[in-house]
Amino acid sequence: MKTGILLVNLGTPETFHPKDVKRYLTEFLTDRRVIDLPPVRRNLLVRGVIIPKRYKESAKLYASIWGETGSPLLHYGKKVATQLQEKLGESYQVELAMRYQNPSIEKRLNQLKYCRRLVIFPLFPQYASATTGSVHEKVLKIISKWEVIPEIRLISSYWDHPAFIQAHLEKGKKYDLSKYDHILFSYHSLPERQIKKADPTGTCLVKKDCCKNNPHCYAAQCYGTTIKIAEGLGISKENWTLSYQSRLGKSPWMSPYSDHVLERLASEGKKRILVFSPSFVCDCLETLEEVQHQYQSLFKAKGGEVLDLVQGLNDHPQWIEAIKKIIFVD
Repeated sequence: MKTGILLVNLGTPETFHPKDVKRYLTEFLTDRRVIDLPPVRRNLLVRGVIIPKRYKESAKLYASIWGETGSPLLHYGKKVATQLQEKLGESYQVELAMRYQNPSIEKRLNQLKYCRRLVIFPLFPQYASATTGSVHEKVLKIISKWEVIPEIRLISSYWDHPAFIQAHLEKGKKYDLSKYDHILFSYHSLPERQIKKADPTGTCLVKKDCCKNNPHCYAAQCYGTTIKIAEGLGISKENWTLSYQSRLGKSPWMSPYSDHVLERLASEGKKRILVFSPSFVCDCLETLEEVQHQYQSLFKAKGGEVLDLVQGLNDHPQWIEAIKKIIFVD
């Protein structure tokens, strides 16, 4: 009787062809936790407006990052699962799943059905309802139908775990920080309404220094991760900025927006920028295309010279070790 470890990332299209991208985006964006509108409004918006306008352009973006082994998200996910399995040994069974598309959570859970206990490890360091919350909901919905429900541990976040921070420090140490004018920590943004909905304290986005009042808040966790990485690398407060990327639609999202910050830094005469993306554990569309391509082009167009991206944790040995420590294997 083994302990089952389920690693779960967001998801990826089967290929970069428009029909597969359309299928993936439809499943992703109709999740009630991703676009938190009433079902009818959500489906009309997604199927009638967003998907028709975006899926072909999104397919081109996926094509730009696609490798010989397919999507970077799936490529690195498989490597992490394999290396973690080797590290944990035969008493454990490690599987990789995607919240949307394949390999599906249901398929992988069925492969772990006879394990004595399960550990669900979402590959999202900071908790958000649209990511970790969605994974947990899907897992529990599937397992609730089993006749025998095993012991389950749901890992919610590890934004401040020393091993996770150390993995980022190892990546950051590969760069000569003295050569950069500023350091940008860019996280995936969320609609402000989702931040407020997940706040039991009534202080998020209302009171000054609200992140100090609700440690479970996504923004508070992003800030906490940034502080620990900056301190670990000796980056002074005046030399770094926290920002948010990948917003969608016209409603207010968490700010400052990364593209706006880069425009400002360029206008201030900053020529060399280094970007960390600590909400993404591996390189993906948001880092390889949005940061490394779109933001780099924007920064140079505004007068900047160099915008470098710190590589994701991907399958770095320190990251594999961090997962093991976060799981707290007995």
